[in-house]
Amino acid sequence: MRYTNDWVDYELIDCSCGEKLERWTREILIRPDPQVIWKSERKHKLWYQPDARYMRSNTGGGKWQTFNRIPSQWQVRYKDLTFNIKTMGFKHTGLFPEQAVNWDFTRELIKNSGRSDVKVLNLFAYTGGATVACLKENASVVHVDASKGMVQWAKENAAASGVYDANVRWIVNDCKKFVQREIRRGNKYDIVILDPPSYGRGPKGEIWHLEDSIYEFIKLVEQVLSDSPLMVLLNSYTTGLSASVMKYILDDVITSERGGCVTADEIGLPVSSNSRILPCGSSAIWTNN
Repeated sequence: MRYTNDWVDYELIDCSCGEKLERWTREILIRPDPQVIWKSERKHKLWYQPDARYMRSNTGGGKWQTFNRIPSQWQVRYKDLTFNIKTMGFKHTGLFPEQAVNWDFTRELIKNSGRSDVKVLNLFAYTGGATVACLKENASVVHVDASKGMVQWAKENAAASGVYDANVRWIVNDCKKFVQREIRRGNKYDIVILDPPSYGRGPKGEIWHLEDSIYEFIKLVEQVLSDSPLMVLLNSYTTGLSASVMKYILDDVITSERGGCVTADEIGLPVSSNSRILPCGSSAIWTNN
């Protein structure tokens, strides 16, 4: 499993009985997590002193229950990156801290490429963690997400990280339609990053089912790779799309045409109160060496 120990502003303190206990800078949150099926004793005192807890409803959805006053928005930092955090609907905060291991990998790849003109396409880009990381390495980035609100949030994260004026295009669009248009235009990218949802709708009601759509989508992605591509990174939080399955897809579509190799594994977060690593999805990475 791949993970980083470099977080300072974020900490996964403990996890048990379907929930995780986290510190986001100073704020202590309890959030549900379906991976946490073990029922170890909750010994840490902060289980009983959270600032807020997301409570699921028996009828679907849920809401935040606050115990202490927390900001409507605050910031967390990872190395030289800064992100705006909010307690959102459906338990989210606007950031997936486990993705830091992929930000580091991508930045190192750009740095070691020796190229000053690396072009990145970030699809299903959410609030822009990978976008900001790539901009910090002076890559040019096209950031695409179907949600106008998420793209605006990503712009705010870029500003907070000092890269708002960097070489970036912010696109609100259905990712599949955007890639098809880039193929027609002849635009090419050295790095493509994909973090697709399990299910979603585009701005005009387009429906996305990950398992049904991802193979054909990767075939489109292969067509927008440059003549000397560096990486395709595919991330998934869907249990039906394991690391091995994603590796097979990238090998079948990308490696067969471009050479290179694919590595795939779970990504996770270290639990500070014990020696466990909480699984938080999987990533498969094609590189050209």
